Formats: sequence, C-alpha cells, structure tokens
Amino acid sequence: MRVTIKDIAELAGVSKTTVSFAFNDPSRISADTRDKVLEIARVHGYVPDPVARIMSSKRIGTIGLLLPQSIPVAFGNRYLAQILRGLGAACETEQYSLTLIPPIEGSLDSSVRVAPVDGLVTLGLLPSTSAAATIRQRHIPFVAIDVPDDLGIPSVCIDDERSAYNLMRYVLDLGHQRIAILMLGARDHDPIIEGDAEPELYFSGAGERRMRGIEQAFREDDRSLESPDVQCIPTESTLDAGIRAGRLLFGIGSERPTAVVTMCDEVALGVYQAASECGVRIPLDVSVAGFDGIPEGTLLTPPLTTIVQPGYEKGEHAGRMLLSAIHGTSYRSGPMVIETRLRVGGSTAPPSKGQAHGPV
Repeated sequence: MRVTIKDIAELAGVSKTTVSFAFNDPSRISADTRDKVLEIARVHGYVPDPVARIMSSKRIGTIGLLLPQSIPVAFGNRYLAQILRGLGAACETEQYSLTLIPPIEGSLDSSVRVAPVDGLVTLGLLPSTSAAATIRQRHIPFVAIDVPDDLGIPSVCIDDERSAYNLMRYVLDLGHQRIAILMLGARDHDPIIEGDAEPELYFSGAGERRMRGIEQAFREDDRSLESPDVQCIPTESTLDAGIRAGRLLFGIGSERPTAVVTMCDEVALGVYQAASECGVRIPLDVSVAGFDGIPEGTLLTPPLTTIVQPGYEKGEHAGRMLLSAIHGTSYRSGPMVIETRLRVGGSTAPPSKGQAHGPV
C-alpha cells in the first residue's frame, strides 16, 4: 500500500503542511523537525508526489533550453555541448533540472506552448518571431543567447559582426583571393544540405551579423562577396554538411579556393575530412578557418585557426540570469556581451605560388 503524506504526518505528529515544508521549504521549520520527518519518510519509503509539489509551490523546478532544430541535428554541433555544460552548472547551484525542447512538427511555437518549465533559454530566437510572442503570452521568464545586444531583453551574446570581421581580415591579410565562405544556416532547397533549420532563426540572427562583418573586411580591400573568386555557401552546423561542402569545393575540375572560411568549427572539421579524401593538404593547398573554438579544433593536424567564443560562459551566465528572474533576485537584467579572440593555428597560411594558378 502506498504511503501518503497524511501517513507521514500522523507518524511524526505534525501537520501535512509541515511534512511538505520538510521536503520543499525546510527553512520554514526547525532542523530537528525536518530531520525527524525525513527519517520517518525514509524508513517508510515515502516519496513526495511531484505533481502535488508543483501544485503547492507553483514551480516545476526545471528550466528549458529551446532548440532551433531537432535534437539529432542540434547535437551534430559540438559547440552546443559547451553551452549545455554552462547551463547545467547554473542549474546545479539552484538544484534545478534542464529540459531540452526541440520543435514539435517543425514548430517552435507549438513547443513553447506545452513546455512544462519555469523559464526558457533560447538560441538565436528574435523577439519578432511567433515563438517569442508565445513565451511572452505565457508570462514566464526567458533569456536569449546569440541575439543582438540592442534589443532591450535579457541576453548573452558576442559581437558576431566584429568577430567575423577579425577572422576574415586575418585571412585576407594573408593574401588569399579565391575564398569560399561556408555560412550559417541552410534552407530547404540549397544544394549543399537538406535539413530542417528554421530560416527565421539563423538568417535573421548570428549568420547575418557575421556576414556583415565579412562584407566589411572585403570592402576595405575594394572587393565584394559578389566577386567571381568568392563563393558563399549556406550550410547547417554539422560535420556532414562540412564534408559535403568540402567535396564540392575540392572536386575534380573545380577551381579550388585557396581558403575556406567557415562560420562553425563543426563544419570546419568536415572540411578537414573532405580535404583528406580529396588529397588536399592543409594549409599547403588550402587554408581552413573556423568559428567557435571547440576543444577538438586544437587536436586536429594542423590545429584549426578559429574565433574562440566561450560557450560554457554563455550557458552559465544565461542560466544564472534566468534563475535569478525566476526567484526574483538580482543578477543581471540587460544584455551581456562576452569577448571573443582569434586563435591562430597551423591551418592557415599565405597562398603558395602554385595556388595562384588554380588547382593542381
């Protein structure tokens, strides 16, 4: 027979409210009473009903991470693991759990409506989207990661435009002319990737801001992204997308670029694999640069040149901001911009003389 909260109250000689306090808010009763109740509960195998706990506390005890893609696609990008680690660290300090919330039948709006959470962390979700409007209608706190810092909402971000400019400026200063840029985000009919990314998230978010920085670097050299020796290819942030893009760029008969600049380290890893398959040497035949700074980039041969953005810190700050909003405490209400840095590895070098004359 299942032991109830009433049974524990009678055995301990206290009220059901006191038993509830022992499990959910022990600061409201004495330590001796709490220990007595918990010991009796342990002996008799009593476990509080989580639904009843939610009803009494008005809180679920979990925050949600709203994923812009399905879980298999999202976890194809190792950088997400860094954000999750940071979020997990913030949750652990408050004894909260973390729920992953992917789109339901391709709709983030539907996911937000039914998510059983006390608050949400979003990735790249702009306030103008329907999913953001639904979050506001639910009147639950949310913190946005990777949105512009001038929106007046709680957010954690980097200066995407400046960071991408710094990366492209470095590549251009090496002397590269034939450059392929693997952009963030793939649409349904793009030839490189068939995926389910939502264009409203990526093409209105970090991807566009990074492309503005890249365009600025080209303008300084009196060049543009429309130049015949520049290719801009949208890809999902996955290893497979990088492999497919690399095979296309390094294929027989193609005019091989002297540099491939990716907006995601995961894609850069795929370019490395494609280069190996096609007998292309990095950086002797082609330079490769990335963006994220995942640990795996330092283990490549040669190590990857990349923009390092601290994903762990992004996740931890976002989690702390959200939990403080849930509890009504002070942490930070406005945007937080985290610094990035260029990490130069052995994957980039000036183009060789042979590269100036096309593929070998």
